Formats: sequence, structure tokens, C-alpha cells
Amino acid sequence: MGLSVGVLKETVPGERRVALTPKVIETLTKSNATVLLESGAGLESGYPDEEYVSRGAKIGSRADVLSQSQIVLTVRVPEPAGLQKGQLVIGMCDPLSEPEFVLRHAQAGTTLFAMELVPRTTRAQSMDVLSSMASIAGYKAVLIAALELPRLFPMMTTAAGTVPPARVLVIGAGVAGLQAIATARRLGAVVSGYDVRAAVKEQIESLGAKFVSITLGASGEGQGGYARALTEDEIRSQREQMAAVLKEMDVVITTAAVPGRKAPILVTRDMVHVMSPGSVIVDLAAERGGNCEVTRAGETIKEHGVNVVGPVNLPASVPNHASQMYARNIVTFLKNMMTKTGDLNVDLNDEITRDTLVARDGEVTNARVQSLLGVGAQPGKS
Repeated sequence: MGLSVGVLKETVPGERRVALTPKVIETLTKSNATVLLESGAGLESGYPDEEYVSRGAKIGSRADVLSQSQIVLTVRVPEPAGLQKGQLVIGMCDPLSEPEFVLRHAQAGTTLFAMELVPRTTRAQSMDVLSSMASIAGYKAVLIAALELPRLFPMMTTAAGTVPPARVLVIGAGVAGLQAIATARRLGAVVSGYDVRAAVKEQIESLGAKFVSITLGASGEGQGGYARALTEDEIRSQREQMAAVLKEMDVVITTAAVPGRKAPILVTRDMVHVMSPGSVIVDLAAERGGNCEVTRAGETIKEHGVNVVGPVNLPASVPNHASQMYARNIVTFLKNMMTKTGDLNVDLNDEITRDTLVARDGEVTNARVQSLLGVGAQPGKS
């Protein structure tokens, strides 16, 4: 008898993605797994129940999924109420910002895997949900900026004269930033990119953008290839040099975030005030406090004539393709824990499995989450 895999309909407000799409169902059924979806789970992503059934999945109620599934796949992991002790749950739960959520799952006895903690290694690339979702966010951020800006992105030569191209600065050259640079270039803007990690200069320039050089005096790269948190002196120096750059820009897209921490303020209120009226800032770090001092998550505000946009959960605004990418990530992740005969093998000698496991057998198992709760935290003790 193969594994029973369940998929829940998302309940977080505004979440339109689904953990599995019809195309990946066959990947699981070929491994002798049965797939049961909550009715309507894929509807907002453009995947009706009929498409799942035609691919070999079954449709049931939420209670059916919770009671009949050994493994529950989600985009956003729900609270443990309704889940069974020992049930294996895979999804995103922001464990480094919400360690208490992990603790509640430990107390409920679920086995919880956090997809945000997939290591950034070559073998794990096909499971890296942060990268796949960031690429969507970077793309969508540019479209938002183009709609908000009272100017055109490309240069246009017409009988009525020549319109100069928009000048766009992308701060942060991770996956989201690089996708934003590429998208802004495709729309015809003159693009510049900045990152505290000097090593990404070639990546920025390879996309046809100009690298903005700001002196920090030390490398801005931290562990795992992410940007590190800067010192107060480095932040002050960075802001002074950045203000001079912002004066020339029509659009600024900020993408800088450090996992598990509040986003660093890179654009202060005073820096916003030096920008031209009608300029646009799209802050992709809005959900973590924002890279811009005046950002309000989920809102668009006008500050000194500048439109400051704080979008939240941008991947959910492109749910069809976002679900397609997420589904491939999570199925590849699950297959990594399945034997050739279709059985489950949670091998803690495997780096990917070990790093993503955050709760098991009534305990918080991830060292980073434990340290946020207090070293050696046990269920019931925060």
C-alpha cells in the first residue's frame, strides 16, 4: 500500500495558490501514492476539481483530507487544530519569524517540514520555494511600478517628439532583484542595480544593468549566500551614498531581506523626499517591515509626491504559474524522502530533510528555531 497524500484548500486571506497542480499528480501516483484534495483547493489558481480527477486524484471534504492522509501538503501550513498526531505536514510556515507556531505543532505531535529552510545547494535547487516565489515577486514588482509611474518605461520616438526611458534602480540582487532587473530591461527602462554583495556585480551587468557602487569597507555577504546584516556605521554610510543615487531615479524596487529578521531600512523618509514627484517605490520587503521607512504593508501611500507601494504575497497574485512552480518544488522535496517502492524514509543524514524538519515526536527539532524559543526548548516551554 502506497502513501496517502492530502492537499488542503488554503485558508489564509488572499492566498490563492494550491500546493499541487494536476500536472504533478501523475508523478506521485506512479510511485503508488494516492492523492486526495479538498474540494475547490485549486479553483482560485485556475485548476478545477475535474482536472485533478482526470489525472488520478480523488476529491473530498477538508475532514476527509485531514482524517485519511498520512502526508498533508500545503502552501501555508495551517494551525495544528484538526491535524492528527504523527501526521506529516509540508509547507511554508516562516519558522524563523514565527517559532511559536512551530512550538504549537510540536505540542500537537505533528511532523512538520518548513519549505523555507530548504538549503541553497545545487542538489536542492529544484526544491527551493523561496527562489521560485521570489522570481515571481520580482517580475510582478516591475509591472506594479509601470502601472503606478505616470511615465512610460521605454524610450519612444514619435511625431510628437521623443520620450526618454524611465530610470529604474533595483536594490538587492537576489532572485527577486535579478528578475526585476531583467523585467525592467525588457520593458525598455534604463536599469541600475545595487547589492551589498560586490560578488553579484557581474550578474547585474550581465542583464544589461549598471552596477551602482557604494563603498561599505567590507563584504556584505553572509552565511548561505544571503546578504548579512550591516553595522550601524555601514548603514549610515550606505544611506548617504544612496540618497545621491535616488535623486536621479523614477522607480526604485527594494528586495533586501535577511531571513528571520526585520528587513533593513535602506530608504529613509528623507531619501524619499529627494526623489522627484511622481516617482515610485515598490518595497518587496513590506511584509518584514519594509526596506523603506514609510512603507505600509498592503498599502500604497503618497509621501512627498512619491508613490510608495508595499505589496504583500505577490506570488499569490499570479496563482496559476506560482502554484505550478510551487507544486514542482514540493513534489520533488517529497520524492526525495520516498524509497523506490514508494515508502516514506525520513533520513536525517540527508541535509535537505534534516534542515527542513522543524518539529517531530513532540519536540522542536531545528536548532535555529530552538535558539529563538530558548536553547533546548521543549513543548509547553517558551
